[in-house]
Amino acid sequence: MTPQIYDAVVVGGGHNGLVAANLLASEGWRVVVLEAEDVAGGAVRSSELLGPGLTMDHFSAFYPLGAASPVLRALNLEAHGLRWSHAPSVLAHVLPDDRTVVMSRDLEQTAASVDAFAAGDGAAWTGLVERWDRIGDDVLQALFRPFPPVRAGLGLLRRLGVADLLRFARFATLPVRRLGEEQFRGEGARLLLAGSALHSDMAADEPGSGVFGWLMSMAGQRFGFPVPQGGSGKLVEALVHRLHTVGGVLRCGAPVERILVHHGRANAVRTVSGEIIVARRAVLADVDVPTLYLQLVGVEQLPDRLVGDLRRFAWDPATLKLNWALSAPMPWTNAEAGRAGTVHLGTDLDGLTDYAAALTTGRRPERPFILLGQMTTADQSRSPAGTEVLWAYTHLPRALGMDVDALRAQTDAVEQVLERHAPGFRERVTNRVVQTPAGLAGADGNLVGGAINGGTTKLYQELVFRPVTGLGRAETPIRGLYLASAGAHPGGGVHGGPGSNAAKAALLHHGIRGAARSLAVRLALRAVYSGPDRGVLPPATMPPPDH
Repeated sequence: MTPQIYDAVVVGGGHNGLVAANLLASEGWRVVVLEAEDVAGGAVRSSELLGPGLTMDHFSAFYPLGAASPVLRALNLEAHGLRWSHAPSVLAHVLPDDRTVVMSRDLEQTAASVDAFAAGDGAAWTGLVERWDRIGDDVLQALFRPFPPVRAGLGLLRRLGVADLLRFARFATLPVRRLGEEQFRGEGARLLLAGSALHSDMAADEPGSGVFGWLMSMAGQRFGFPVPQGGSGKLVEALVHRLHTVGGVLRCGAPVERILVHHGRANAVRTVSGEIIVARRAVLADVDVPTLYLQLVGVEQLPDRLVGDLRRFAWDPATLKLNWALSAPMPWTNAEAGRAGTVHLGTDLDGLTDYAAALTTGRRPERPFILLGQMTTADQSRSPAGTEVLWAYTHLPRALGMDVDALRAQTDAVEQVLERHAPGFRERVTNRVVQTPAGLAGADGNLVGGAINGGTTKLYQELVFRPVTGLGRAETPIRGLYLASAGAHPGGGVHGGPGSNAAKAALLHHGIRGAARSLAVRLALRAVYSGPDRGVLPPATMPPPDH
């Protein structure tokens, strides 16, 4: 069989892989995307699994960073069928005593809600938003561009000046609990920040959690927490439609068995069926990090120091996701919660600390922090009028991800919290689908052990430490191979950043000028990974990928 030849082969048809393919095809490259599953999308998929006429998002659902992302905005997916839909309120945090703080896209309404917890907090919240309005564009450009973000960093310097930039650097290191204490007197605003920060796996007391909570909160304030009208899969449909428009090819049901490396360069892939597909310029991998390096590439192709770093790669916690079809809307005792698309509940601020401590120490959190989505509230097309499609997720320590008793106990704990704040909830359930960590991983191989962020978001595995110590860029020690998954900077979430960075890196290394850039990056990578690994574990103890 004569091998097919493309300029670029993208391994994995998740949203990052599709973003990368779109950007390369738009530059005239011949691109093929090889997706192992029968449908594209990775962790961005929806179906009527709960029943006819009931659209359930299998994984991710609300996309504040997607709406804010300059990457997705530049693709103009609205021209390819994407429509965003918003709930009346963006976010509600329900405290254990049933008090509720609400974020709205109307700044005055958010300010009034937090002010009800402590007079003056509304003005302080407005001040945070004004800071965002001043520098938010530069922050987003810095977040979603290849590392280091020199141009965006210079933009921040121009807008802030040296003195304020130094203070912003301190602001960016704060734990979200400390940030809330410095900015607000009441628990309402503090919980909006802290609950948003825990969309990552950082604890409320960890450095860096504050800036993430601020980023998510400001994205919610200015862009909302929108959902694709008709289901998360509509975002993927728009990406696929655009890809076809610019000449790209998508092949589903085509799992890749090996990335072929010749003289240190990735130049082809071999599928499970034995087909060889040549990549003249680049291979881009929307694949989880251990699987990419240890299975698709192979340890024998890697520098010893990278192999050692991979032993220290850390996953984020396991995720338990529950989905319900309801015969009527949630019967919240606090009606404000019923207007929000996204609801945080189960704990107060101290409870968030206890929850994170349980995850860290390997215990089942007896008071789980719950992220809940009211999908029909956010998008009326998700179920018939007068009904609701609902989901919730919470985390468990990875060691308990396969523990049937722990999963059953945590499912009961979540439903008890919902019943307490919405009495009669269980009576309205007409169907339920439980997605265990193993079930999530089985449906999308990148969600290893139920990890939904492609690896921990803690500071020791971010920026130049993501996915391991390196340059914080999409380039890998294998020439022509680029990491395009959530394992790469800027990490998890549906925003297209890793896919965009991988495509830009591939384009940057192409051509005569690209040869010099490629040499510079190769020399930098050689410096990072040269020499023997001095880790604590010998190579013989290398664990297999945690599937």
